[in-house]
Amino acid sequence: MRPTLEILADEPSADQRDQLLKLLLDFNGRHTGHLIERPDLGILLRAPDTGETVGGLYASDEYNWLFIKYLIVPDALRGQGLGRALMTEAERIARARGYLGIFLDTFDFQAKPFYLKLGFEQFGELEGTADTPRRFFLKKRL
Repeated sequence: MRPTLEILADEPSADQRDQLLKLLLDFNGRHTGHLIERPDLGILLRAPDTGETVGGLYASDEYNWLFIKYLIVPDALRGQGLGRALMTEAERIARARGYLGIFLDTFDFQAKPFYLKLGFEQFGELEGTADTPRRFFLKKRL
């Protein structure tokens, strides 16, 4: 039996995405021994007066590495050590969970020098154009 190819007219649904992810994870599990799935990690910066989320960090488990997906400290709060505090806490949790390390990506207009100061090293880059920023991939072994 040869499957048919279906190009979706709209964005894939959550169910369609989850079906593909299950197939991929089943395949990967047979070849990697990666059977432990750890929970995602969230660390929020909250406004003290309202409790509103004003920044923070979100990361996920990626085959025994912690992948920092999002890190945001608003312009008005930068320079107060909040980014360092978020990353320090993420590293503490990553060590406690037994991860090999932490990895992330950042654009050329974002925080590459910040991550390098925290001990990350660049291991990859995607070129950019006038309309597309360069993207850097960084890691830190624990």
